[in-house]
Amino acid sequence: MDATVLKEHITLGSTYDAGDIAWTLTCMALVWLMTPGIGYFYSGMARSKNALSLIMLSCCSLAVVSVQWFLFGYSLAFSKTGGKFIGNFDNAFLRDVLDAPSVGSAKIPDMVFMIYQCMFASFTPALAIGAAAERGRILPTLVFIFLWTTFVYDFIAYWTWSNNGWSYVMGGLDFAGGTPVHVSAGGAALAYAILLGKRDGDQKDFRPHSMNNVVIGTCFLWFGWFGFNGGSALSASLRGAMAMVVTNLAASVGGITWVFLDYRHDRKLSVLGFCSGAVSGLVTITPGSGYVSPVSSIAIGFLGASACNMAVRLKHSFKYDDAFDVFAVHAVGGMVGNTLTGVFAQSWIAGLDGVTVIKGGWLDKNWIQVPYQIANSAAGFVWSFCVTYLILFIMNKVPGLTLRADLEQERSGLDLAELGETAYCHLDDNVVNIYGVDHSGSQSSESINEVKLDRSASSFEQQHYQMQQYTNTVWHEKSRAL
Repeated sequence: MDATVLKEHITLGSTYDAGDIAWTLTCMALVWLMTPGIGYFYSGMARSKNALSLIMLSCCSLAVVSVQWFLFGYSLAFSKTGGKFIGNFDNAFLRDVLDAPSVGSAKIPDMVFMIYQCMFASFTPALAIGAAAERGRILPTLVFIFLWTTFVYDFIAYWTWSNNGWSYVMGGLDFAGGTPVHVSAGGAALAYAILLGKRDGDQKDFRPHSMNNVVIGTCFLWFGWFGFNGGSALSASLRGAMAMVVTNLAASVGGITWVFLDYRHDRKLSVLGFCSGAVSGLVTITPGSGYVSPVSSIAIGFLGASACNMAVRLKHSFKYDDAFDVFAVHAVGGMVGNTLTGVFAQSWIAGLDGVTVIKGGWLDKNWIQVPYQIANSAAGFVWSFCVTYLILFIMNKVPGLTLRADLEQERSGLDLAELGETAYCHLDDNVVNIYGVDHSGSQSSESINEVKLDRSASSFEQQHYQMQQYTNTVWHEKSRAL
């Protein structure tokens, strides 16, 4: 190899700080964990017959968006040249994405910034599809994720974070994704829920089947959110540390606030309420996490959880079936967080990384900042809702891409109807035994699934009761044996 070429290969990336690169890549891994985390969170809140499909859809969101990001997604969202509304295809197929300074920060190379932002893009549609839980077909949902990332997420991410984007140029502040992630996901969820219609069955039956999964999912989200917000500093700096501090405080205050708001009505300290409040606190602090102080984050966590708690009741008033309150928590929480960022942002917090200079918000007497924040939120929500509805409307007219599962599939559960597998196979096998089906050797797995698929909704509820009875019996027998 020529000496000059060899020298160029050796010096690639050597101009960057290894600590900043390590910080960003570590945070990337934390954000990756959030996507299966939201799968477990949604899975626990669903009925058991749909639990596995929600985990799968979240993981598939990672796969689908990673491919889209490689093909042209990153180029559309973060190309260095482009208009005020969207980027171009200069970096399609990751062309020229290696060791040049990234559009996000001159402190890290393009390749590191690209994979970090890929995790944000993967997580966002996984949030949105929660509104379609228990009735949205899986294959059309995967097609929707690809199209939605292209026509919604990439646009909003560009105008919010790209140096050429209209909101960025205007002066909007969004540290870690209040509008590109949460407002856009909430707007999409509302459109999805309206177009699909309500789930079949009695609303009283739509209760979480596994609070364990809800808590596990919340822990994954909370843990990963340190990378989500702290990593958005894109450097191992005091600003990144401050972002983690305010993230933890807002989540804590949000969880406690929601618990006590619900306690007024039920006189119970709800685990689901704590998890919902913690997530709402995390959502609300996201846009301002690199701009606000710890004291401000307490106010943001409280106000965010209070607003989201009240917004949950909107679905009953307006008669739409947002299965997991994605609109109430993410759209409302994101918009409240954006607005409060305009109030509480301070220039000295942003300057903790030694680079960023902003005018601050109302605490720094920059009164125009709140209108900037509201404009960004409103534009993001309207764009996401309208474009999502259009995508879904067109897809629903295409043969093979019908969005909603038929009534029989919905009643039997999407796990069996579309995956042929369940989240709790051992319990299903016990139920099959109770119903007198012999599958010890001669019975094939296909025929077992056929038996399961043929059962009606009322039969399925009987199955669930029999499962619980069987499990309790086995548990008592083991306890006596011990």
